[in-house]
Amino acid sequence: MCLGIPGQVIRMLEGYGDQLALVDVAGEPRKVNVGILPEETFAPGDWVIIHMGFVVEKTNKAGADAATSGLELMGRGQGIEDPP
Repeated sequence: MCLGIPGQVIRMLEGYGDQLALVDVAGEPRKVNVGILPEETFAPGDWVIIHMGFVVEKTNKAGADAATSGLELMGRGQGIEDPP
């Protein structure tokens, strides 16, 4: 299992063999590589799942929300209650 972080494409970056995208990840712009999905095209507004700086999946808003929920759940840990 890999840890996938959701993000939304802001724009594709020129150069680098057209393999880099600027992606909004939790409000922060990040450069990520889309090269391992050569069959996909990416445009502003697309949702992606990122692992180790690489886009590993193109998804939709529901998929991004599910990934975020999973990350939040993992961050709570076992036996730790939410603060009041």
